Amino acid sequence: MILLVFNEGYLASGGDAAVRVDLTDEAIRLGRMLRTLLPDDGEVAGLLALMLLIDARRRARVSRTGELVTLGEQDRGAWDRDLLAEGQALVQERVAAVARGEAPGRYQLLAAINAVHAAAPSARDTEWWQIVALYDRLVVLDAAPIVRLNRAVAVAEVDGPDVALAEVDRLTAALDGYHAFHATRADLLRRLGRSAESRTAYDRAIGLAGNPAERAYLTRRRDQLAG
Repeated sequence: MILLVFNEGYLASGGDAAVRVDLTDEAIRLGRMLRTLLPDDGEVAGLLALMLLIDARRRARVSRTGELVTLGEQDRGAWDRDLLAEGQALVQERVAAVARGEAPGRYQLLAAINAVHAAAPSARDTEWWQIVALYDRLVVLDAAPIVRLNRAVAVAEVDGPDVALAEVDRLTAALDGYHAFHATRADLLRRLGRSAESRTAYDRAIGLAGNPAERAYLTRRRDQLAG
């Protein structure tokens, strides 16, 4: 429930704001409270770390013109260093626990994925192989289509967009109504030089996008296509 509150605030799917700060702040407050009550619960620590590491990027997530800024394009200097440090410390705590033989749960793996992103000084320096390996472990626990979609994004950076697109296309039946599925396909098709197909996928993503910041970003990317 706490993560649902956080996601509703961070994705702001129900309105025009890019982020509902009141909801994300409340979710983190509840996560810290839960951590105090259950200090030995690894998934509680993972949940709090996950929210902190994501929220640390908040200031860089939307441009001055109100357009979504993707992780790869964000100004990492604008990330909140205090939140990053708090989240990374929790992840390191769980890494030590795993080294002692504890099995990581879903939230711990998601936090670890975000910690890899946070540790990279630039998008180019991201250790994508680590992210793919973490997603491989996560899929064993949760093979939901969205998890597999996110894994495919990382696969594109390791094995190339053609390999990733094949994996994404296998998710069509499950995710056809999800804007991020079509946005991911559009980007992979763009990277493969298949502009007409990419434009169609961008159009579908724009039609399904939940707020103006996402629509503005997707529209710009579509309009930049060759041809």
